[in-house]
Parts: sequence; C-alpha cells; structure tokens
Amino acid sequence: MELAYDRRGSGPPLVLLHGIGHHRRGWLPVIDLLAQRHDVIAVDLPGFGDSPPLPYGTPYNVETLGRAVREFWTGLGLSRPHVAGNSLGGYIALDLASTADVRTAVALSPAGFWSRPEHAYARAVLRLLRLAVRATGGLPAIAAGTDEGKALAMGLLVAHPGRLSREDVVAAATALRECAGFEETLDSLAWVAPPAPPKVPVTIAWGERDRLLPRRQAVRAARWAGQRALLLRGCGHLPMSDDPELVAQVILTGCG
Repeated sequence: MELAYDRRGSGPPLVLLHGIGHHRRGWLPVIDLLAQRHDVIAVDLPGFGDSPPLPYGTPYNVETLGRAVREFWTGLGLSRPHVAGNSLGGYIALDLASTADVRTAVALSPAGFWSRPEHAYARAVLRLLRLAVRATGGLPAIAAGTDEGKALAMGLLVAHPGRLSREDVVAAATALRECAGFEETLDSLAWVAPPAPPKVPVTIAWGERDRLLPRRQAVRAARWAGQRALLLRGCGHLPMSDDPELVAQVILTGCG
C-alpha cells in the first residue's frame, strides 16, 4: 500500500509509527537525531495524516494497520526494519515484534495495557479533543500562537506545550480533525488485548507526566515484556516534543 512518508539519513532502516489521530510530523523533533545512525522513515498510517484510507470494506484495527505498514516497507525494498512507535503506533510496533517481522521494537507509551476504566477515560479524552477541533473547524492560527492556545490544544498530550511552534499545533489539530480512520480505529481498541510475547528485543518507555495513558500502565507493559519500562522524566504522552534528545537516545539504544 502506498503511504505518505518522510525519509532521511542512512544506515539500518528504522520505521516510525504515530498514534491515533496524529501524524508523521510528530516525529520531526527527533528525525534528524535518529538519521545520524539510521535510514529513518516516518510514515502516516492509512487514513491518517496525508495517507489514503484503507481499501473500501477493510476494517481499521491494529492488524490491518500493521499489515499495511509491512506492505509499505516491503514496497520500499526493506526487510525486517527496526521500528519505533508511540501510543497506537507503539502497540503496532510491539505486535510486529511478536511475529518477528522487525529487528527490534521501541514503544513509547503504547496502547493496550490499560484497565477498562483507564481505556474508557482515554477514549473519552480523545473523542473530546476531536470534537473540539471539528466544532471549531480546527485550531485558529492566532490561538495556536499563544501559550494559552497551545495549552488548551495540546496540554493533555504533551508536558510542555509552550515548546511547540504555532505551525506544529495547527498541523496536529488539522490531523486530528481530518483523519478518516479515527472513529473505527478507536472503536476497535476496546477489544485489544496485549500482543503475543515478543520474539525480538523490545524497549518500552513511558512519559512520567503522561495524562492520556498514565504511567502506572507501564507496570503492566513491563510485565508483558519481562523487563523494566524506562521512565521518560518530564515528558507527556507525546515525548518527542518534550525531550527530543532523551527520546532519540532511548530509540537508538533500543535499536542496538
């Protein structure tokens, strides 16, 4: 499947996967750091960002999205790349690790390790954020340029919204408003269980100040992986913006 992507650097291939309602631009703060050692490919999942939707009749879930990503990198001539993902992308990365379709997997605050109340909370927050940007037609650029506007739009997702540029905030709001795969993917996550045990090395890291998927979920993810989860101090659910250097180091170390 043809998907929208950005590609930089050289070395072993590393595919970056974003979360639900987000897009590949969320990886921009770390791409150049990763590209010093890897051929980095940041991709928009089907129905998100600039990528086309899944073919008519194909359901949106972690299996179909993961399959589309595998077909995508196969089309680029890649075989078993390293993969790193955030939130939904983190779950997909771990799922790919359970089938040995990747060399290594790094998951930042991956979905799927919640209790039922925690899932209901995350689902309600995501729906509320999407309703807000759709009701206003997206976040006005003038609001996105103020500290208050950034906090309102991104405060539940990042620990330091003031560090985001106006363009980044507007782009994130637009991606959330327009993604065709949002509703069906979100609904499918209600039935997601943790992936099968990994067959390749995995790294799990969690934002210390994650307000969407609280860090207590890291304990369950660590139990699944059979190792400790790393704590990203001072970071929220989208840690790439909060501390690019720390996130890049975690990913580079996880890739071996």
